[in-house]
Amino acid sequence: MKQNLRKKLLEKRKFLSDAYFQMADERICMLAAELPEFQQAEVVFCYVGMEGEVSTRSLLEKVLAEGKRLGVPRCEKKGVMRVYEIRSLQDLVPGAFGIPEPVPEARLIRPEEIDLAVIPCLSCDGKGRRLGKGGGYYDRYLEGTTFLRAALCWQQMMEKEIPVDIHDQRMDVVITENDAIRTRD
Repeated sequence: MKQNLRKKLLEKRKFLSDAYFQMADERICMLAAELPEFQQAEVVFCYVGMEGEVSTRSLLEKVLAEGKRLGVPRCEKKGVMRVYEIRSLQDLVPGAFGIPEPVPEARLIRPEEIDLAVIPCLSCDGKGRRLGKGGGYYDRYLEGTTFLRAALCWQQMMEKEIPVDIHDQRMDVVITENDAIRTRD
């Protein structure tokens, strides 16, 4: 069921324009930075956007410019990632799957130090159910954590309902170019 939905969404994404992605990415990052939880956060965990994901470059730069601690994920082994602190975007090197990751000497950030996590997705729904790439890295990492989870999702890729498995972790906020949707009471 999830595999079929992933395939359908990947096909749909091909028909969206570069202009749409650029406009939406800027707006999504702006809305993320306006979250009270972002403004109050001392430690932000944020993915580095790759092709096919909302670009987070401006958000990463904002975290650093505001003097917050910035944690970026590094794949340690199959299905396992940890978060490491970077002090500038120059602290990123190509890692697993060509994804920019923190340099080997970067300092580990423990989950209990994190105030806000910015999470990628292929799609989300309005209830905070997220569809990722299928590796389970984020779901495993998020299990048992207490920080606020914000998924970045293009409005055009939102779904009415995302099927979930028992291990799937829900998001607290889904941010599109139109709105920051609070998914918990």
